Amino acid sequence: MAYDPRIGYDSTRKLTDGDVLQAKPDGWWGDSGKLYRDYSFQNFMEGVNFAVRVAQQAEERGHHPDIHIHYHYVRVNYYTHDAGGVTQLDLDAARALDALLAGDTQGRDEQA
Repeated sequence: MAYDPRIGYDSTRKLTDGDVLQAKPDGWWGDSGKLYRDYSFQNFMEGVNFAVRVAQQAEERGHHPDIHIHYHYVRVNYYTHDAGGVTQLDLDAARALDALLAGDTQGRDEQA
């Protein structure tokens, strides 16, 4: 998204679908106004442990995703409820989650 000095920067402003598609990190997808990514695991407990790490990071950042735990994968959805869609906060949180998992050999992402 190009910066426009007339509107100023507001990380809580809802982004357009085009902005989200252009700025989303690799491996992340947008659908129904949410930014999401699926991570697959060998078993249920690996997924649960991953979800706990996501929750810990969310607490530290003060921006919480929806976490859906399935048997062999976990879906993480970012969405800013107050804005009614994806904001820069969500994109930043997705990048931070990717950074947290860089080099992690327990989980690998795939679109379900």
